[in-house]
Amino acid sequence: MGVGVLASLLGPGAWAQQSGAGSIYTCVDRQGRRLTADRPIAECLDREQRELSPTGTMRRQIGPSLTEQERAALEVQRRKDAEERARQQEERRRERVLTARYPDKAAHDVERAAAIQLLDDVTAIAEKRKVELQQQRKALDTEMEFYQKDPAKAPMALRRKIAENDEDMEEQQRFVANQDLEKRRIHQRFDAELAQLRRLWATQLAPATAAPPDRLLPASAR
Repeated sequence: MGVGVLASLLGPGAWAQQSGAGSIYTCVDRQGRRLTADRPIAECLDREQRELSPTGTMRRQIGPSLTEQERAALEVQRRKDAEERARQQEERRRERVLTARYPDKAAHDVERAAAIQLLDDVTAIAEKRKVELQQQRKALDTEMEFYQKDPAKAPMALRRKIAENDEDMEEQQRFVANQDLEKRRIHQRFDAELAQLRRLWATQLAPATAAPPDRLLPASAR
């Protein structure tokens, strides 16, 4: 809270009296911290403050200077400020973890390739299973040729095998399609991560690559 806002809350007369030269203000805030300043303390507007002389003698007690509604609004703002500080600290922590994990693009590319390779390996197993199912279906279709004129006469076991083959093939096809979607999601995640990393890497390199001021001057001007 700025000086202007503080003055408006205390009132012109109170502000003029409470901002006397040489005064020391002290209080204990909501978190139990003892604060000291050379002017009325914004963190303690909702509680009493003591004005001391330079020798430590108490001149008077001040406040609280806020109404109930003003104190509630101040507390809401304090919570918002605390949450924003916590969010920023967590974001900086995540950025440090990210740059420690990926110090350069090569390290990031290696992990991207490993994630994609894992999906490709799983997809290859599903594709192999599809080939096996296709071969099984050919054998089943050969058996069904004996009942081509009247498929209803085909044995129940044969018809059940054909139905199971169809279900297995559909399941493998869905699985492969889902793996393709997952691969796209992985690339999107790594792309977004790489964009953030490029910014962080550039920030880390900026101080190291900046030339000292005297090197920027012509030799005749040094």
